Amino acid sequence: MANIQKERGYKKQLLVLPFDHRGSFQSKMFGFKAPLTPEQLAEVSSYKDIIFEGFEKAVKSGLPKEIMGVLVDEQFGENVIRRAKSGGFTVCICVEKSGQDEFDFEYPNYQEHIEKVQPDLIKVLVRYNPEDEPALNERQATKLAELSRYLEKVNKKYMFELLVPPTADQLKRCGGDKAVYDVKIRPTLMVNAIKELQNRGIEADVWKLEGLDNREDFEKVCAAAIAGGRTDVGCIVLGRGENEAKVREWLKVGANVKGVIGFAVGRTVFWEPLKLYREKKCTREEASQMMATTYGNLCRLWLEERS
Repeated sequence: MANIQKERGYKKQLLVLPFDHRGSFQSKMFGFKAPLTPEQLAEVSSYKDIIFEGFEKAVKSGLPKEIMGVLVDEQFGENVIRRAKSGGFTVCICVEKSGQDEFDFEYPNYQEHIEKVQPDLIKVLVRYNPEDEPALNERQATKLAELSRYLEKVNKKYMFELLVPPTADQLKRCGGDKAVYDVKIRPTLMVNAIKELQNRGIEADVWKLEGLDNREDFEKVCAAAIAGGRTDVGCIVLGRGENEAKVREWLKVGANVKGVIGFAVGRTVFWEPLKLYREKKCTREEASQMMATTYGNLCRLWLEERS
């Protein structure tokens, strides 16, 4: 059978509710430690169902279904994946091992999992700082390029979540202030990281990126993402667990930058409602409605800014 030539990039807008959190989710929300009992696994999975219910409610409030998607994990989200596919939503799954400073695959046989689930996009979360230890960056890039080649072969879309944490020296140069690092140093590092990763054979269709405070920085990062004939490659803004006001700022800055096609905001949407539900301070219905309201408001803000 002849190989299908993969068309690089993502041509639609993409508004994602990500809830592929695993290690931090089970420990911080539930206080569970691995390995989980079957009962604990079922409880965590049921909370993922609640998030999906919030997503569905938001879409039903009048949002354009064709650009709405979920990002979820196989471990706790099998039921969500089935429901999202049957509902005709865009389905993204993660393939990285949770909670690792250095990228590795969740499953050594990740290819079999992708072929079984058949998601629309495959996502990796990677901490990559171009000024970090070269051997670390090389090890990560080797695995990520392998995934890129595989996705090219099977004609699947590659979503690359790039986090650029500061090195000790970079933070020291900012007087230990992470907010200063985010504004003064991180944007240039993001550009350099994207260029390095592309040069190492990693071809993302969608870059999932930390928010930026200045339009000029967004423009430089997106220019790097689409350089070298990668015209249709898109960037989406992630929420990084920030409060809603900060996320709204980032979305307003990025919404009309060429190359920015959407966002992926998760914890900002679901964390507090789930916490209230767990503490029996609201019902399941109320929790999912809170999520629907927050997520729906962010989607409408995005769509209004774009128009």
